[in-house]
Amino acid sequence: MSGEQILVWIVIGGIAGILAEALVGGLRSGLIGAIVVGILGAIIGGWLFGVLGVNVGTGLVAEIIKALIGAVLLLLILRGTRRL
Repeated sequence: MSGEQILVWIVIGGIAGILAEALVGGLRSGLIGAIVVGILGAIIGGWLFGVLGVNVGTGLVAEIIKALIGAVLLLLILRGTRRL
């Protein structure tokens, strides 16, 4: 994995994490937390879209959309488990 790929993951994760926290209410863990949530969301979203056979397109915007949906799901799950 090259340095450029890592930087792209961080940027996509940051964008998706910040947007997801704005939509859901999030954990309010700062920029690093938002990046981690976004990267985990990208993994979840990529897996979920692959399992469902859904294609949102190619490119940076499609990756942000998948990461955003995955991050929102992750935050909703975390929010649900924290209330127990």
